[in-house]
Amino acid sequence: MSNLNPSQLRAIRSIDAPLLVLAGAGSGKTRVITRKIAHLINHVGLEPRHITAVTFTNKAAREMRERVSGLLKKGSAKGLNISTFHTLGLNIIRKEYKRLGLKPGFSLFDDQDSANLLRELLRADSDDEARAARFQWSISAWKNAMTTPEEAVARSEDPLELRTAGLYGSYQRALRAYNAVDFDDLILMPVELFRVQKDALETWQNRIRYLLVDEYQDTNLSQYELVRKLVGVRQALTVVGDDDQSVYAWRGACPENLKQLQTDFPRLQVIKMEQNYRSTGRILKAANHLIANNPHVFEKRLWSELGPGDPIRVLPCRNENHEAEKVVSEIIHHRFTGSAAFGDYAILYRGNHQARLFETVLRQQNIPYYLSGGTSFFSRTEIKDVMAYLRLLANPEDDAAFLRIINTPRREIGPGTLEKLGRYATERHTPLLDACDELGLEQALTGRPLQRLREFSRWIAEFRIQAERDHPVRTVKSMLNELDYENWLYSSSASDKTAENRWENVTDLIAWLERLCKGDMVGESLPGIINHLTLQDVLERQDDDSGGDKVHLMTLHSAKGLEFPYVFLVGMEEELLPHRTSIEEDNIEEERRLAYVGMTRARRVLTLSFATKRKRYGEMTACEPSRFLAELPEEELVWEGRDNQLTKSEKQQRGNAHLANMRSMLGK
Repeated sequence: MSNLNPSQLRAIRSIDAPLLVLAGAGSGKTRVITRKIAHLINHVGLEPRHITAVTFTNKAAREMRERVSGLLKKGSAKGLNISTFHTLGLNIIRKEYKRLGLKPGFSLFDDQDSANLLRELLRADSDDEARAARFQWSISAWKNAMTTPEEAVARSEDPLELRTAGLYGSYQRALRAYNAVDFDDLILMPVELFRVQKDALETWQNRIRYLLVDEYQDTNLSQYELVRKLVGVRQALTVVGDDDQSVYAWRGACPENLKQLQTDFPRLQVIKMEQNYRSTGRILKAANHLIANNPHVFEKRLWSELGPGDPIRVLPCRNENHEAEKVVSEIIHHRFTGSAAFGDYAILYRGNHQARLFETVLRQQNIPYYLSGGTSFFSRTEIKDVMAYLRLLANPEDDAAFLRIINTPRREIGPGTLEKLGRYATERHTPLLDACDELGLEQALTGRPLQRLREFSRWIAEFRIQAERDHPVRTVKSMLNELDYENWLYSSSASDKTAENRWENVTDLIAWLERLCKGDMVGESLPGIINHLTLQDVLERQDDDSGGDKVHLMTLHSAKGLEFPYVFLVGMEEELLPHRTSIEEDNIEEERRLAYVGMTRARRVLTLSFATKRKRYGEMTACEPSRFLAELPEEELVWEGRDNQLTKSEKQQRGNAHLANMRSMLGK
């Protein structure tokens, strides 16, 4: 441990009391967590199976696992659990499904499934996505705050809120009827279980004898309560967080949880990690000045031994088009003169809509780029189709899956037939698939519609039997072959090339299934594998990987946890950063934290830009520079056009850089 600084060393060796590690940006928090896990195993003698570490993304969990494996002898990490919060919750529910009133093979609803269920409950048109999304957001917020449907109804103060609370109750009843849970349930249900069933809580407290939590400032109330329950009186806990990087209040994160630790854990130790290993002195000085304008429970100040570095440049631009051209021009020039890779540059912005102009200019200049937040593998239509078939095989009560695939490929089962089936199933309190075979359905449907429903039901039943007896991958291949799904893709796609790409995605999914069956989930049942894949879908959307030498385009929220040698923080304007909604809601502190996160992504050079005019609602509007620019130390900033003018040789140099880039384009 000779390469650790004193604060890191104290954090790793402190095991006699609950510990809060205030880890500033770039201070080596992942190193501390992974080294502490190794310390607990190698020096404290704790068995790996009794240690659990949780974080928020698959990417972070993978990185931790890889680092810990490199610190331990081969095979000595067996049983160690490093995962996301939601994966931990899913594992608890899998083990405790009977106590929770679930049946084997329960389904995990993703956001689309939940939205579809809400639209069904609302009896809304299928295209009324915005309306369903508002209700979905409210229900998620209630769950994160551990508010029951009954409590939501009691606290409602206006008719719309009361209606939403009523819908929350209907939504929960429907989930249970479908033997399903949603993403928020993965935390809420274990918390509710541990509140009422002490023997279940005791079992898990004995299983998890030391808990480590990463990115603690991003926990919501239910996640905090899960942590509190699991550590119990043993209080063997290390949490690592930074209140200055809490930027997820909109999805329920409570930076106040850091302060609450002092109340709930009176013996809490606090260790600050303030040495930054990422950024130069000027970048850190500016970031410290900015964030000092926020109130703090715990004061800290980042410092670095990397030297002062370059001044922070500020680029005033005429409008948003000029800003995009200017930033890309800077990248071309800098790369030409400094021989950096494209992947060394990041363009960070407040809102996704800002990316379009930068994409346009980068394409015009033939510069490769990666836009964070692209289409998830699981969001592709063909993958959603196949997954819905698998979900219905795993859980015949999954009505969302039933409705997705009943006419994919087409079976000539019309909406009128489905409406009658749905009405009958609701009256009978039975799943749609089971309702297909009930004799009573003959009172609502006859002839070909009834025959087609029952043919589909029998077909699913045959493959459910095969799934129980045969290897999961053989079942999937056999099912797709009988569906003639590949030919259906060719007949329903705009071109053969599109169909070919879509079928390739399906074969990729099958290959993934094969790897799971031979690796992490060997011997696992089909329902277990399907729930695993569904959770990966939800979590992988948070994990972006550019996969090549490309300029990174991403929002400030997406950039959290990443770092780049050269960062352009664009759109530094009032009503953009800080965002207009946050100004109206007096939530400037979180916007300031967002700017702080963006600035501390930069390792060597930070450039800030803003437009003096920007098109809004179809009209060109004057823009005011962000108040955050005024909060930065003036002596560390160089404003282009005011503090410096390009010399003749510098202008010539920039012209040469553009000519070189043009020649490169022509050569290709």
